Amino acid sequence: MPGAEVRAAEAEGAEETPEARLARAVRAAEQALIEFEIAVETFRVEVENFSRLHHQKLGPMYARLDELDALIAEARAARTGDPDDLRRAQEARALVMPMPGVDELFHNWIDSDGLSPEAAAMLNEQPVQAPRRVRPSDEARKLYRDLVRKAHPDLAAEEAERQRRDEFITRVNAAYARGDEAQLRQLAEEWEAGPAPAEPAHSETEELYARLEWLARRKELLTVVARELEESAIGAMLRMAPDDPDRLLDEVAEQLLAQVSEREAELAALTTAP
Repeated sequence: MPGAEVRAAEAEGAEETPEARLARAVRAAEQALIEFEIAVETFRVEVENFSRLHHQKLGPMYARLDELDALIAEARAARTGDPDDLRRAQEARALVMPMPGVDELFHNWIDSDGLSPEAAAMLNEQPVQAPRRVRPSDEARKLYRDLVRKAHPDLAAEEAERQRRDEFITRVNAAYARGDEAQLRQLAEEWEAGPAPAEPAHSETEELYARLEWLARRKELLTVVARELEESAIGAMLRMAPDDPDRLLDEVAEQLLAQVSEREAELAALTTAP
């Protein structure tokens, strides 16, 4: 009977010790934090990959706009000879001057010689190979969740163990960012084959309270990270079209191409003999 089941559950709950209730609360908090951490890390991976797509597809267009702005300012200054126009031309040109290491900064689509062939292809609407979109699978998420729960550095009592876990979790995060299930499985096997965890130095109750305090601190930190990701320019773009971010990139690309055409027409007008 339902009433009998409820009374039995209540009786069982009444018999639960304070330590058991605390342990249950810690487990629930751990699970909630793990899911939150996975959500934050997954969004971070999305932001990072979308940023690469954004730079590859739109970067050449932004670069072309900057170059056209410099050329327009220079053409206007050449016509007028006005000191203010000359100053604005110098400032516009300074914005597009090559810098050491610029190819690394701009993911190889521009260097000291100008636009790369791939960037030029993008401006001419020719197909180029886009970077691979990484979306961690359900299995990768499960493996990541299990590894974070077992191996997080803050579970360590001694500094040497904390450092070992920190190095290990760095590798776990890198594999998860790539969506590499095989590497995550290898890391899970490596962790299971590693040294056994040290015996706790404190009582079970002390360990549980310490764990709750760490979970609270970790949640605060993750909340800050999540807010920074959401408020970033790329994060804001992703939130505008979470299910189809490529469509948003296409729309922005169309707008930029229209601006490029307008600037080219303006430049042509300035450089044509009156």
